[in-house]
Amino acid sequence: PCAVAIPDADQSPEMLAGVRPGIPAASQFARHLAESGWRVLVPVLVSRDDQFSGNTRLKKFTNQPHREWIYRQAYEMGRHIIGYEVQKVLAGISALPLRQGGVAVAGYGEGGVIALHAAALDGRIATVLVSGSFGARDHLWREPIYRNIFGYVRSFGDAELTALITPRKVVVEFAKGPEVSGPPRAQSGRHGAAPGAVTTLEFGDVESEVERADNFTARQRGSPFVEFVHGSEGSTVQFGSRKALVALATAQRVTNSIVFNTEEKTITAVPLADVTNRQERAVRELEAFTQNLFRRSEPVRHELVGKFLDNTNQFFSAGTFNRNFFWQKVIGKIDAPKLPPNPRSRKIYDKPGWTGYEVMLDVLPDVFAWGYLLVPKDMKPGERRPVVVCQHGLEGVPEDTVTNDPKHKGYGAYQAFAAKLAERGFIVYAPHNPYRGQDKFRVLQRKANPLGLSLFSFIIAQHEVTTDWLASLPFVDPQRIAFYGLSYGGKTAMRVPAVIDRYCLSICSADFNEWVQKCVTTESPYSYMFTGEYEMPEWNLGHTFNYAEMASLIAPRPFMVERGHDDGVAPDPWVAYEYAKVRRMYNKLGLSDRTEIEFFNGPHTINGAGTFRFLHKHLNWPGSKEP
Repeated sequence: PCAVAIPDADQSPEMLAGVRPGIPAASQFARHLAESGWRVLVPVLVSRDDQFSGNTRLKKFTNQPHREWIYRQAYEMGRHIIGYEVQKVLAGISALPLRQGGVAVAGYGEGGVIALHAAALDGRIATVLVSGSFGARDHLWREPIYRNIFGYVRSFGDAELTALITPRKVVVEFAKGPEVSGPPRAQSGRHGAAPGAVTTLEFGDVESEVERADNFTARQRGSPFVEFVHGSEGSTVQFGSRKALVALATAQRVTNSIVFNTEEKTITAVPLADVTNRQERAVRELEAFTQNLFRRSEPVRHELVGKFLDNTNQFFSAGTFNRNFFWQKVIGKIDAPKLPPNPRSRKIYDKPGWTGYEVMLDVLPDVFAWGYLLVPKDMKPGERRPVVVCQHGLEGVPEDTVTNDPKHKGYGAYQAFAAKLAERGFIVYAPHNPYRGQDKFRVLQRKANPLGLSLFSFIIAQHEVTTDWLASLPFVDPQRIAFYGLSYGGKTAMRVPAVIDRYCLSICSADFNEWVQKCVTTESPYSYMFTGEYEMPEWNLGHTFNYAEMASLIAPRPFMVERGHDDGVAPDPWVAYEYAKVRRMYNKLGLSDRTEIEFFNGPHTINGAGTFRFLHKHLNWPGSKEP
């Protein structure tokens, strides 16, 4: 008989085989199977250490576990650390001399996660033993980010995966799992990892998931297919217990008894691998594979947009499909009906040229939108004016876009651009976006992702209600509602107008980028791979929508980029390279007058020169009303 024995991520194959210390003899299930006459393959998993999570040449390192280091770059490319390691297990199975009864796979901790997914995907696995990891996935967002799978819990939990495995056998062992309180400790020069813990689930949670799995297959011949191994009165057993291995062997119809030698012994007759060097190779090979995926991704994205540029009708027909795909499969669309906006407001500013109101709107149950509405005082009765929606960035609030106090924390970046536009006669709305509170908002993304949603799913819903409400105001021209956002507001400028066509134009300031490269590359100090912004990876964006492709969803509406040469979000060549594709697209479509880029000498800030002219031109609001 053959088996693949998968250790936890922080255990080596040698530990599981009993040739190196680290695992109690009673849990060395690879050794026990081998001593019982099985041929056993023990793969290496990427560990939770952080030694190789960085770039030596750049002298930039993180405290991301190796698994997170691979997860971040792979997620953006539509790949996953779990998927990579499942493929390694399946490749190992292909190398084994399989008999008719198939192979058994047993895994503990992270190895149990891999084992369950592998068995659900490959019918050659006749029996699977899952130890110390089986249970409900309702709190997937609390687990380490390298277990985050986009849309997973909409269709799957461990019970559903088990149903995919049946009528093959599943042995669930209720053992104390690995205890991981979080990533490696942050220290000088190493930080940025996402929070997330691994704990042993309660017996009731595991038992309930086993019962759910049994219910899926209750009417199938031969059910139940799950054997639940646990201690008395719901207690745990030592992982890799004799009872679990006997259940595995019985399911495989192996008649040889299980040799269960609990004597501690170390075999020194064979040369042992350098575990540290091997772990580095394991990390670097997956990093190299993922980086190569990135380097080859542009032609894949080209198939979405670029090949249609010579036929306007085909381009916009494809754009309709792409827009829906982007919203549904990349951002995640909330299909629930919106609430009536029920607007509430209070006056907060009384300036010589305009009046400001704080506004609150209902969006969904327990979800609201709010912001500042600035209304010029010189409006004539019955007049309808254009609106500019001025969006703040990370950790910002609407006030940041309005204040003209040089001592205010928001003034340096925003330069009071919302107030300046109101002084020019535009109606201005400065909404609040919920990317504030550091881990508090990033946890919202963690909660949303397993549901097939993202932070922008909620932001788009808020902007849908906000723009509908703005369009209903008697002094607003509903055909002239523009978007202008800085930094994270620039991220919003790429994503929200791409799906909300009520925005008649979009300006991306201090964010436009070779976005996929910024999220994936490990070869540039500009990369998000080295920062604490672990919410940035978006599922499979690398093979679908870079910023040029997002701009194609905004076209034929006007689109502009505002870029400071000294802005640290990216080097100029990245920005220019990605924008060149946008320029070419608009030119090919005969829309060359609808796109611009302004470079200026300055940092991560609003410049308010070319962009203001762009707004006057395309919102048909000639002349400056600026005092």
